[in-house]
Amino acid sequence: MVSKRDYYEILGLEPSASDEEIKAKFRKLAMKYHPDRNPGDREAEKKFKEVAEAYEVLRDPHRRNIYDRFGHKGLAGTGFTGFGGFDDIFSSFGDLFENFLGFGTRRTYRTRALRGADIRYDLRLRFIEAAFGKKTEITVERNVVCPVCEGSRCESGYQPESCDRCKGTGQESRTQGFFTFQKPCPKCHGAGQIISHPCLKCRGTGKIKIGKKVSIKIPAGVDTGSRLFLAGEGESGAYGGPAGDLYVFIHVEPHEFFVRDDTNVICRVPISFIQAALGDKIEVPTLTGEKTLEIPKGTQPDEVFRFPGEGIPSLRNGKRGDQIIQIIVKTPRHLTKKQEELLKEFAKLESQKFKRNS
Repeated sequence: MVSKRDYYEILGLEPSASDEEIKAKFRKLAMKYHPDRNPGDREAEKKFKEVAEAYEVLRDPHRRNIYDRFGHKGLAGTGFTGFGGFDDIFSSFGDLFENFLGFGTRRTYRTRALRGADIRYDLRLRFIEAAFGKKTEITVERNVVCPVCEGSRCESGYQPESCDRCKGTGQESRTQGFFTFQKPCPKCHGAGQIISHPCLKCRGTGKIKIGKKVSIKIPAGVDTGSRLFLAGEGESGAYGGPAGDLYVFIHVEPHEFFVRDDTNVICRVPISFIQAALGDKIEVPTLTGEKTLEIPKGTQPDEVFRFPGEGIPSLRNGKRGDQIIQIIVKTPRHLTKKQEELLKEFAKLESQKFKRNS
């Protein structure tokens, strides 16, 4: 999940804020960042969506209680994922916007170019794939403009009809005292248009879901939590708007031999106590094949050796870290009678050696 800001921080409030304080702060910020006041300002649109999502959670006692106790992870368990776009926001807050902001609701945004939603894709990689990168192809499920009606939502030969109730404005007005209020037309739901003959392919939505193959290049050195960004590979925009973006989140599977530590890799290699005492040359697996490690005489348990430059490439400069080898000295469990006799003789010699040196 993309990291989210704290909802109280977004509204500039303390967790102890009252319902009225939350509503008042939302009104102030929603008016400040409303897209009608900031046309074409992507940063304002982003903040407007943040403010709306924060208010959607904190105005509901049940959601607020879950968020106060468990944060964003708790909300995810309830199925709440935030708003998909402006239509969702205005569907939820339509009357509120009309009553205190004086702005229209969904009609404004159904006739202007809308950017498509971003898509998240979770990609699992093997340890070696993450270490050295790869080119691969993924299939992303996304909504695209219906190829049959080309987004018009109508059957061939038909066009959306102007709503006869609101005369195509998408709004109905009512006067109360000195004030005139607007609300979405109940017949067209604020669209200003009626689809009498919906496209059979997309069922009048103007979009269909398809799987698109996308080629991606995974750089060497990625790790779990790394995120790749592909501009324009998200959901299709509406009314000529640009497509959203695709975010690929990396998950690296653990390795049976190597453990990653930044750009270094750590491994544990067992040797016998005879090898530790007398020294030896052994073959140790690396990320690119086997390499000879010389075990010096008298090597101790947990002693560490390095293969410089045999680790993982850095995402910043491509320089590889080291392979760190930790020696595990294994004690034999089942000795023959002859082996026991030799070890007892060895122990006797060690005892005599200790007495001479003491």
